[in-house]
Amino acid sequence: MTDLATTDLDRAFAFTIPARHARGRLVRLGPALDTILAAHRYPPAVERVLAEALVLTALLGATLKDANGQLTLQAQTRGGAIDLLVCDYRGGIMRGYLRHDPDRLADLSDAPTLADLFGEGYLAITFDQAVTGERYQGIVPLEGASLGEAAQSYLAQSEQIPSLARIGFRRDGAHAIAGGLMLQHLPEGEEGRERLHTRLDHPEWAHVASLGGSVTADELADAALPLETLAWRLFNEDEVRVLPAIALAQGCRCDPEHVERVIARFPIEERREMMDEHGRIVVDCEFCARQYVVEAEAA
Repeated sequence: MTDLATTDLDRAFAFTIPARHARGRLVRLGPALDTILAAHRYPPAVERVLAEALVLTALLGATLKDANGQLTLQAQTRGGAIDLLVCDYRGGIMRGYLRHDPDRLADLSDAPTLADLFGEGYLAITFDQAVTGERYQGIVPLEGASLGEAAQSYLAQSEQIPSLARIGFRRDGAHAIAGGLMLQHLPEGEEGRERLHTRLDHPEWAHVASLGGSVTADELADAALPLETLAWRLFNEDEVRVLPAIALAQGCRCDPEHVERVIARFPIEERREMMDEHGRIVVDCEFCARQYVVEAEAA
């Protein structure tokens, strides 16, 4: 069993490969992932999906230049075993929640496909920039063998540049560990180059994609393998420039004051309908599974 005190967990960092006009990001989650998963007793199949979604959220969220910006990942589903999946990221703080139908899940195989889990599903990824107030959202079908493949479709459609995403997950005793790699091609290192040219003229990208695609799920989720070592192992033929790492942690923004402010926005008639026989309003946070009680005088 891995000693979590000596491992490389709850961290993300970016790197560039200048000679190949490429950039990348590596993420690995450990204790933060454990805390999020522990809020609900998820079956193994959906636990893996939520872990992969959190890795994808970290990979994309860590690209935000606005420290107060937020990334939200949400699966919109119909006809699958999972009917709700929401994760978000703000300044390295993450949370996530998944809701599923136990009966539908029980009818699936031990290795269900994305179609089995989500049915006719779509992945909505929203970037909110706190400084400018701008919001950008991309929506792509949940297609492919994994969330990593769905992410590649999102990146290809939204940014129109060749991209690669890989995600790995494992259970190490009582602990869950998940990691991910995201690579993107930057033509001549310049964002202003013609996008069509970007897609048709990038022989160096084939080299980067081949090396990045060789990473295994076990390597990504190996807590004893430092992320910098993994980047060097994959791209040792080229110069890799590593940028400062970002610490990741679980955090929910619910608190008694916030709950009371939300309740106070409802008209008094609606607040009375929310009350139980004791004159209290009970509010559950689906993310962290905490319960808040708002007394009649506060409501």
